[in-house]
Amino acid sequence: MLLHLIEILLFAYLAACVLYNLVLSVAGRLARKKKPATQAADVRYARIAILVPAYREDAIILSTARSYAKQSYPAASFETIVVADSLQPATVRQLKQDGISVVEVSFDKSTKAKSLNAAFEQLGDDYDIALICDADNVLETSFLEKINQAYQQGHHAIQGRRVAKNMDSPFAVLDAVNEIVANHLYRKGANALGLSSSVIGSGMAFHYPLAKSVLKEIQATGGFDKVLQLLLIEKGYPVYYLEDACIFDEKVESSEAFQNQRKRWVSSQFVYLRTYWGKGWAQLWKGNVNYFNLAVCQNILLPRMILLAGLLCCTALAFLLQRSLSIPAWWWAVVFLLNILSLLLPLPRLFFTRYFFTALTGLPKAVWIMVSLMFRLKGANNTFIHTQHTKTEIDNPLLDAARK
Repeated sequence: MLLHLIEILLFAYLAACVLYNLVLSVAGRLARKKKPATQAADVRYARIAILVPAYREDAIILSTARSYAKQSYPAASFETIVVADSLQPATVRQLKQDGISVVEVSFDKSTKAKSLNAAFEQLGDDYDIALICDADNVLETSFLEKINQAYQQGHHAIQGRRVAKNMDSPFAVLDAVNEIVANHLYRKGANALGLSSSVIGSGMAFHYPLAKSVLKEIQATGGFDKVLQLLLIEKGYPVYYLEDACIFDEKVESSEAFQNQRKRWVSSQFVYLRTYWGKGWAQLWKGNVNYFNLAVCQNILLPRMILLAGLLCCTALAFLLQRSLSIPAWWWAVVFLLNILSLLLPLPRLFFTRYFFTALTGLPKAVWIMVSLMFRLKGANNTFIHTQHTKTEIDNPLLDAARK
């Protein structure tokens, strides 16, 4: 009797995860592509501060900061500010010589939230928008124009579309695919259903006073973006996903980098599920579906690779032990196939002809890493795990394919 109860609860949980992702995946696929807004002749150019926290990113930060000068946005209406945490003195000098503003900081325990708060304390309030980027992020040339258009339309919390800068290894391809799927489900699909998009941690633009006030409330080491989005929702600012504004992000090439990055992400997910579980339900009773969705629904989901592995194992066991189980094996098979469908719908056709087998070669090791991480999460959310970046060139054929 107990085993049957466990079986039913396990099936219900995994099926609910799949159904959640599938609904968002279909919603994202059916959503009408938004036509780019035409620029008015009397357009107002908001004053934009591009904030770039850089922790030991000497190899990449000069290239990144210089790349922002290529924006089609009026140069007098935006400023690049590098928050230099543990950069070499020579790097800081070169940034300043290039005319880039630098805020130097130093902490016993570095975090992105601390760097941003230090920058806000030193900067004046002569800005309309704060755009938060990572040290490896490169903006498409019209990025600031598109952000400004959305801002002038009344959106004060905007998430751009983060896409892969590189696809030069099986793990980089898997990381790029993960970004495509997450964008489609939790940002485009969520907006299509009238829900707030989730934020990613970079490529995020906010009304400057809003960003300054919200960041003051964040002390998180890992997963600060999860706290940020809940504070925004609580203050009445749903996040608008601006799919047409692309920001390029370096993808991990090795299994070691993949493991370090995912360890931080998975740990923060479960920490914040526990932290905001009660408040999430309380907000639901008050009618705040956005808060409940981001605090409870998205945090209680199994990471997609673990969900894939779990469903594969459960389906195989269901067929082997079907005489002893209460749930028909074909039920498990249907849920497994629906999960596959939810992951494939967001992907452009070019992926299947050019990258599908490359992704498959890295998938078993990536899944194994994700599963093993579930037993080694203790303390990960209290430790700053830095991912080193080196890529300066953009090579992502899937970007143009996705736009067609």
